[in-house]
Amino acid sequence: MKLDFAKNTRRNMAANAANSGVRLLFPFLNRTLFLWLLGPQYLGLNGLFGSILGVLMLAELGFGQAVVCSMYKPVADDDREILCAYLRFYRSVYHCVGAAIFALGLCLLPFIGRLVHGDVPADVDLRLLFLIHLVNTAASYFLFAYRGVVLGAHHRNDVVTNIRTVVMAAQYATAFLVLWLARDYTLYVVVTVFFTLLQNLLLVKASRRLFPDIEPRGVLPDDKRRQVLSDVKSIFLHKVGGVVGHQSDNIVVSAFLGLVAVAAYGNYFYVASAVASLVAIVSSSTVAGFGNKIHTESEESTFRLFMKVNRLTLCVVAVCAACMAALYQPFMRVWTKGDPALVRHAWTPALMTLCFYVQQMRSPLLAFKSGAGIWRPDRFKPIVSAAVNLCISVALVRALPAAWKLDGVIAGTVVAYLFVEVPWEVKVVFDAHFGPARRREYLRQMAVFAVAAFALCAAGAGASSLIEGFVSK
Repeated sequence: MKLDFAKNTRRNMAANAANSGVRLLFPFLNRTLFLWLLGPQYLGLNGLFGSILGVLMLAELGFGQAVVCSMYKPVADDDREILCAYLRFYRSVYHCVGAAIFALGLCLLPFIGRLVHGDVPADVDLRLLFLIHLVNTAASYFLFAYRGVVLGAHHRNDVVTNIRTVVMAAQYATAFLVLWLARDYTLYVVVTVFFTLLQNLLLVKASRRLFPDIEPRGVLPDDKRRQVLSDVKSIFLHKVGGVVGHQSDNIVVSAFLGLVAVAAYGNYFYVASAVASLVAIVSSSTVAGFGNKIHTESEESTFRLFMKVNRLTLCVVAVCAACMAALYQPFMRVWTKGDPALVRHAWTPALMTLCFYVQQMRSPLLAFKSGAGIWRPDRFKPIVSAAVNLCISVALVRALPAAWKLDGVIAGTVVAYLFVEVPWEVKVVFDAHFGPARRREYLRQMAVFAVAAFALCAAGAGASSLIEGFVSK
């Protein structure tokens, strides 16, 4: 079955745009209320728990991605029997994953206090709060989150995204009332558990409505099971590297610099992540479409489509980076009311902008790589990248003066992206699919946009400095 790439991509982009709007507005208001009503220490706790649970979610091993990629060909062949068998297999895996995450979390529970440098708020029970976060994380694996693969394999992530958008908006609205009226962080965390349950119920209802003939039944053939397990081994290494490389930043900052520094880093990172969600509107909408195109169209046709998506994404990334270069620091001063503990010097937003560009310029390549199921050739890349990131971050935090320590963490991430991940990803994708001639065409396009982005960022930063200087006179 050949899917309608353009129609489904438009659906996904519209859903992602709405979701990005909610993700930009509501988390911003949420962090603002945290800062104004509870203080930066609570905000730091929220970031720390998120990072710890991100590490625990390694227990998922990457089965979700492996199963979705394995389902692209049965979708193209309209093989419903195999699709049902994949879904049953995935349900069994997710139940085991939920149990593993919960068990690992309970083992970590007695040591939570040791991951926080300095004092915590007097009214906070770290173990109780972590246990609630743990229940919220494990709940989805025991319920119906596995059904999302059916929608993803059919390039209908818009359905999942729309459900998440509505539930997220309702969750944040309820959480705002809790923060405003009760100012109780524990009650705030409890609210998230209820909405996790609601999201899963809505997801299973939508999946059964659109694909009523795909239910978890049948037995997956041994050869297909072995292929999934083989992919999982490679995806697991990607996940290990990704979690260590990204989630460890908060843990490093917390362990060496304290919760207020976690809040400061979290604020800058939040802005970059919010802007990155605009880029994801394009890139994340195409993954399943690429997977279907690979099995239904020629290599040249697929490459031309990839280059169009890459060009569109780079335009968005360059404009977003220029806006960040101009507005990052002024926005941070207004948002945090000029708190010197939360507003860092000018190099911090500059490094965050560079990190944003290097990370997001890869998004079309990663979307194609995921759609093509290319996991094994670069399975050690994330481990090397994570090691480089962690070593440089820790070394710079120890070596740099106090005002620059946070920048050392960001610099470690930039170096890992630029000198490990990007070259490796380009090599494996073009070796597997497009060849050296097309790789040169791709690199030329990337170079042109990098120069244009640098010029736009310099112009934006210069204009911002001139305006600030003029206003301050």
